[in-house]
Order: sequence, then C-alpha cells, then structure tokens
Amino acid sequence: MTSSGADHQSPTEDKSALRPAATVMLIRDVADGFEVFMLQRTHSAAFAGGMYVFPGGKVDATDGADALEPYCDGLNDFEASAILQIPNGGLAYWVAAIRECFEEAGVLLARDTKTNRTVAFDDIATQERFAKARSAVHDSSMNIIEICQHEGLRLVTGSIHYVSHWITPVGEARRFDTRFFVADAPESQEPLHDSQETIASLWVKPQDALDKLERGELAMFPPTSENLKFLAGYSTTAEVLNAAKKVLNPVAILPRLRTNSDGKVIGVIMPEDPEY
Repeated sequence: MTSSGADHQSPTEDKSALRPAATVMLIRDVADGFEVFMLQRTHSAAFAGGMYVFPGGKVDATDGADALEPYCDGLNDFEASAILQIPNGGLAYWVAAIRECFEEAGVLLARDTKTNRTVAFDDIATQERFAKARSAVHDSSMNIIEICQHEGLRLVTGSIHYVSHWITPVGEARRFDTRFFVADAPESQEPLHDSQETIASLWVKPQDALDKLERGELAMFPPTSENLKFLAGYSTTAEVLNAAKKVLNPVAILPRLRTNSDGKVIGVIMPEDPEY
C-alpha cells in the first residue's frame, strides 16, 4: 500500500501546500435521537485554534505502511482507493482517521480478535494500558501496527464510511485536502480530549451544535458545520450510517476566501454562492 498522504515536511517546505487529512464523526444513539462527539482545539494551535472540530488530522507516512493492510477489516487499499477515486494509498485515510481518533479522543475503532467484538475499555487495567498506548502513539514511540500486534486487534476500516471531501481555500497559510468519515462510537469506550491539542470536548446533537454556532457559543469552520447539517437530517445512528453507505463519489468542495476592499479576509464564499 503506497500512501498518498506522506506528510513529514521539512522547515523549508511550503506550509500552504495541500496536505492529505482525515476526520471521523463519532455518533451514538441517545433516548431522543443521537449525538456526535466534538473537540475544541487549543487556542495556540497553528490551525483552527479554539475551533470545535471532529477528531482528525493529517495523514502520516506510517498510515500508508504496507504492513498495515492485513490488520484492516473489511477494506483493502484497492477498494479504499477506488472509493476515494485515487490511484492508490486510499486505505491510509481510513487508518489516519482511526489513529487520530485514538490520539485526540482516546477511542480506538478496532476489533478484538479474541472476542470478535469492538475492543472494550471496561476495566481499570485495560483503561490504563490503552491510555499509555494512546500517549505512545501521540509521541510516535509506538505505532498502530504495534498496538494491533500486541493487543490482537484489527482496525474496523470497513465500518467507517466516507461522506464528504473538503479542500482548504487557496490563500490560507495551512491547507488540507480532507476526507470526512462517520462511524458508530464504541459503547465500551468513553472519548475525552487529550488536554494537549484539544482542551474541551462534548457530545451534542447535530442540530443543537448548529444552534450553538448560530448563537456564537461554538466556533467552527464551514466543513464542520456543513457535515453537521448532513447529520442533522437523520434521527438515529442507523439512519446516518445507512445514508453514509449510499454516498457515492462526493464532490470536492473548495470554498474561496471573501475579502474586503483592503484585502482582509472576512469570510468564505461557498460553491453554491452566486459570487463564487
């Protein structure tokens, strides 16, 4: 599997160059609907400081390692690349979504081969062991392959569904080519921000999050709010996942920066806007 998203930039490389990225929306059913998990990025972040986001980040070179494919359930690189409509390296986006979700939210979307069920953090010893693994993945002293090998796990790539494709506007200092995914949150794992890259977290109904955005209570970029609108059109996680399975070839959405007469950026122009 050749990764399309190797992303170890040197200080001399162009930070405005497009970097492959992956984001996953974790959803869970509640008594009167469903919720999605969101994180607030630290205010000191170089990108999206203070913004509410879904777990995710750039695709790293290790996400596309050939040795990872046997540890992925229900999806191989050929199939993943076909879904994303790229020549190869597609599976790296799914792996990146899983890795970033584990790093940022502490949720590992993987199957325990011993029980044939989603891995459960249901006792203190297991919670502590995976908390250490989370820190090790975060500081790159351990990778996802090693966790799979040590714990007897398979990444549930086949249960993570691709729903949208967003590209950061030209002119931004840091630009990402981001694939958005959706997945059912494991019942026996409780997500939590890492207090490093992310400083707060919450479970929220999609429409409630949009209402909070409108009231100025949550800050977020258009890709986040537009994906919330997609979720808000459904009543249960089953409805969302069924709809996600039917999403075919999402069109890449590339907003443009809106500037005033002085050239200051004052917003974005969406493709459906007349002035786009």
